[in-house]
Amino acid sequence: MKQLSKNVSNIEYGKQVIRASGSVGANYIEANEALSKKDFIMRIKISRKEAKESAYWLRLIIETNEEESKNRGMVLHKEAIELKKIFSSILVKSQ
Repeated sequence: MKQLSKNVSNIEYGKQVIRASGSVGANYIEANEALSKKDFIMRIKISRKEAKESAYWLRLIIETNEEESKNRGMVLHKEAIELKKIFSSILVKSQ
């Protein structure tokens, strides 16, 4: 986020990416420490949702910035999509 130009949209998109991506990790940790299967599944669903949201904000960053920022954004966007797929797979195998 530090490499993006400092305009209003980049600042807001950056804040949202940081919030959503941090929530992915926090909820995954909570899922692994869940006391019940129901709680585990709920936390994994939240992690998947936050990964999807992270991908959304990264897509906005990609679409509104120069080529240099787009390349890094594409790598991060791909990782967010991969995380979403991983969480989806965990859910399928858990239910």
